[in-house]
Order: sequence, then C-alpha cells, then structure tokens
Amino acid sequence: MTKRIALGSIVASTAAAVITAFAPPSTIVSRRRLVSQPLKVAVDPTTITKKEYEDICGLEFTEDEMVKRLERTKYLYPKHVEVIEDLEPLAGSMVDKILLETGDKAWQPQDYLPDMAQEGWEDEVKEMRKQAATVPDDLLVVLIGDMVTEEALPTYQTLLNTFEGCDDPTGTTESGWARWSRGWTSEENRHGDLLNKYLYLGGRCDMRSIEVTIQHLITNGFNPDARKDPYRGFVYTSFQERATKISHGNVGKLARQFGDKNLQRICGMIAGDEGRHERAYQLFVKEIIARDPDGLLAVFGDIMRGQIAMPAEQMSDGKDTKLYESFSTVAQRLGVYTALDYADIAEHLVKEWDLEHMEGLSSEGEKERDYLCRLPGRYRKLAERSMNKAKKSNEPPVLNSFSWIHGRKA
Repeated sequence: MTKRIALGSIVASTAAAVITAFAPPSTIVSRRRLVSQPLKVAVDPTTITKKEYEDICGLEFTEDEMVKRLERTKYLYPKHVEVIEDLEPLAGSMVDKILLETGDKAWQPQDYLPDMAQEGWEDEVKEMRKQAATVPDDLLVVLIGDMVTEEALPTYQTLLNTFEGCDDPTGTTESGWARWSRGWTSEENRHGDLLNKYLYLGGRCDMRSIEVTIQHLITNGFNPDARKDPYRGFVYTSFQERATKISHGNVGKLARQFGDKNLQRICGMIAGDEGRHERAYQLFVKEIIARDPDGLLAVFGDIMRGQIAMPAEQMSDGKDTKLYESFSTVAQRLGVYTALDYADIAEHLVKEWDLEHMEGLSSEGEKERDYLCRLPGRYRKLAERSMNKAKKSNEPPVLNSFSWIHGRKA
C-alpha cells in the first residue's frame, strides 16, 4: 500500500512539473491553482528549452512544418487530390494568362465613378444620377441583388480553400492553387465595390437595408454541396461563373435600353471578368477529364441530379423571410436570369467538355455521359413548358415590397 502511494506521488509530481513547464511564470503557483486554470501554450524558456519542447510535442510551429504536416494529413478524395496536384502548374499559368495584373494596369472601381477629389465632381454626380433615374425599380432590385451576391466574397474565398489540394494553408502559400485563389478573389472584390458605390451615388436606395442584407448573407453562409471535393468545386464554379456573367450582361443591356450608359459600362466590365474566370474553371475541369474521366463524370452527374445552388439563397434583410425568392422572381420576369439560361449553361458545359465524344469509359461512366448529354434538352422542355403556362394564364405579376428601395414594390 505504501509503495502504491509513493508511486502515485511520483506520477502526480511529474505531471505537475510538465504542466508547469508549459505555463507562463504568472501561473506557476500552487498545484491546486494550476489545475483550476486552463493550460497555456506559451513555453517558459527557464523551465524547458525549445529543443525539449519539440521532442515532447513532436513538432515545431513554423510555416514549413505546418505545410509538411498538412501534406501528411489523410484526404477524403486522395485520387482527386493527386489529379489536382498534377494540375498545379496549370493553375499557376492561369494566374498569369487569365487574371489581370494588379496595380495601375488593372481596372478599378474609381475608373467608372465620379472623382470626388476633382473640381466639378458635383456636375459628374448630377449627370450620373440623371441617367440612373431612368432605371426602373424592378431592374434596380435585380442590380441590388447582384451586388449583394458579389459583396459576400469572403464566403466564396472560404469555399475555395475547402477544396482538397487547392487550399492556401498559410495565407501566403506560393502554390499555383493558392495564388489562383487569392488572385481570383482580388479581381472579384472590385465587383461589389463598384456596384455598391454606384448605388450609393445614385441616391435611390436604402443603403443601410442593403448593408444589413450583406451582413446577414455573409453570416448565414453558403453551402453549394461541394463536400471539400475539388472536382465538385470546379464543376460548380464553371456553372456559376457563367451564370453570373449572363446576369450582369443582361442587366447592362437593359440599363442601356432605359438610358443608363454608365450602368451598361459597369455591368459590361464585370461580366467580362466573370467570362475570363469562367474560362479558367472550365479549363481546369477539361484537364481533370483528360486524367480521370470516370471520376469527373460521376461527380458532374451527381451534382446535376440535384440543383445548382445560387450563392445568395441565404440572403435576408431581417424582415422578408422570402427575400431571395422575391428577388429571383423579378430577375426571371425581366429575363435577366431564367430557367432557360440554366438549361443553356448545362448544354454549354456538355459541349465545352465534349462529353458526347468521350470514349474509353467504364460502364458507369458511359451511363453518366449519356445522362448528362440528354439533360439540357430535358431542362429546356421543362423551362419552356413552365414559361408558356405562365404566359397563357394572363395573370398580372405579383409585386413585392423591397426594403432595399424604401419599401417600394417591384
């Protein structure tokens, strides 16, 4: 019994010594007080050396060591990661060939707005407001919804960093994928900034309500069902970048029809960015197909059996519980983004990736290929049937009140 007590005392005293070594001097008091306080991560250099600390913990907290440890982590999709790693040089080249240079050579929001630091800015703002006044409320609502979507950029960069093999583990990693993620984000950041300032200077919106909506959307998050899978992620971004390009482009065309050439130029520039980004993501997928056709088809088919989630589905102004549905209805009625566009994008991707002529597939791969090749036609029939039914009903459109435009209906 005495030996057991002695042994217990030795173990207890040893444990206390180890705990003490990892706590700052201010916490090295009585053993009872130590146990009641949370452990600290700081190492007391007078008690334990850096080498002893590394020997005990088995690691050091340096950037290189962190990268090495992450490389040793087991992936959910090891085969997909292997393909993605093979594509890293391509991602790096896309930064140089697809993304614009930063600094003076890149366009900035200020290039399309009145310069408030120059004499005569008042006249520039008046002219801008004169043209902006020609934009009807329903188009204004769609423009605001597009801007809110763009302003939730932090969510989208977070999403990119969840794709296995494509992440930026340190925030300054120099891999091709990390550089692409940061470069893409830097370009996309201009879109929300420009549209936000345009709406502010236009003077027709409740900017606080819009800002509340942006904050809610970022807080609520967004789940496109990518599941950390880079294949799923790049199929999704290939679809979504094209959808965004179509939406901005159509808003610009309508703005010109109503008399706002400034807005047309703004939307045209943003749509151009989206078009370049679309080409890059679709090229990534094309290269994945060249290396793992069955794997990509399985993912593409599974995604399309569901529905492509729109980035702003979780938007809320804190009042309207169906805000996204109301915004989407207006966009569809104006022809900015419709069910036919959804079908057209699916068809574009099938053709872009030349699925119809894919050979050497497994039996499952062939089934997925045939399913995907037939899918756009099915989507188009359903969309046309729904739109024809709405036209025949002759029912007037249901107008909804939007806090974004001071409660006016659209």
